[in-house]
Amino acid sequence: MKGIRIRPEQDGLRTTLFELEAEIMEAVWEREWADFSVTDMHQLLEKRREIAYTTVMTTVSRLHDKGLLTRHKEGRRFVYQPAMSHNEFIEAMTREVMESLPPVGRATAVALLGERVAEADDA
Repeated sequence: MKGIRIRPEQDGLRTTLFELEAEIMEAVWEREWADFSVTDMHQLLEKRREIAYTTVMTTVSRLHDKGLLTRHKEGRRFVYQPAMSHNEFIEAMTREVMESLPPVGRATAVALLGERVAEADDA
């Protein structure tokens, strides 16, 4: 995945994606869309709020550039597909964060993860 940054002050997908990017990916995953056009996404988002078609088009294109969506041409339009499931995205982000840490940081992260698993088991 290209162009992904971690924003720890945010929650959920918004830690790695901007607001509209996260909203689009959540919609794709929740609806289990195998493919969609910018028009499909624009119509969905427009039900929630006023949003320009070009804003949706630019954001979907950015998600493609980041490797979260693939696309192919159908006539004059692109049709997009999710490049990964929600779980695969979380796994990829976790790997990216872990690989970005120095060895000591990885050991600390693994220890913290072990503590969380133990706490969950106790609960």
